[in-house]
Amino acid sequence: MSLEFDSFVLAASTADLSDEPTAREHADAVEFRMDLADEPLTALASYGGELPLIATNRADWEGGGAPDENRLDDLARAAEFEGVDAIDVELAALDEEKGRGNGDRAVQRASEEGAAVIVSAHDFERTPGADEMRETLLRASDRGDVGKLAVTAADPGDVLALSSVTYDLASEGHGVATMAMGEAGRHSRAIAPVYGSRIGYAPVDPADATAPGQYDLATLRG
Repeated sequence: MSLEFDSFVLAASTADLSDEPTAREHADAVEFRMDLADEPLTALASYGGELPLIATNRADWEGGGAPDENRLDDLARAAEFEGVDAIDVELAALDEEKGRGNGDRAVQRASEEGAAVIVSAHDFERTPGADEMRETLLRASDRGDVGKLAVTAADPGDVLALSSVTYDLASEGHGVATMAMGEAGRHSRAIAPVYGSRIGYAPVDPADATAPGQYDLATLRG
């Protein structure tokens, strides 16, 4: 496994693995959005690129394009491919109380294959309070190698709160990745590594952004 997230990783987000050669100049990895791709397992089977892959099969109930049927089975299968160094699974998919707690098999498969696990949570409406963000990130980082939280910022104060939580948890030794979506939170993607965030995401082409407020890959690397 080449992705251990002990330092910042910039991932190029794409649903087309043929973008990988273009991403090499600026990216450390490719986040392959299986949920937005045609025949994603076939694409993984034929992948021969240089950059390690983060396989994401985002649920439609958390901003992605994958229905629940077979979604996590496909994510577990993705972990078996040689090019996949990490998978991303939603925190809610590991939470029995929320009725979506069937992600453990994907996590187990990733562990068996030596792939890292990113456990993620997204809030497309707001930035929760600091205590709630801290709790979410702690639960996520306890279940995986990196706990990821994406929130929606209304103003710079939201970014400040997120950055403070990020810094505190990173200083305590937790693997976390954070970003604030939307125009008000856009700069969080550039400053987050300063506060200890382990992963950043950007599209190779800004027209292919997978979340609100993303910079393109070259701009964010700069």
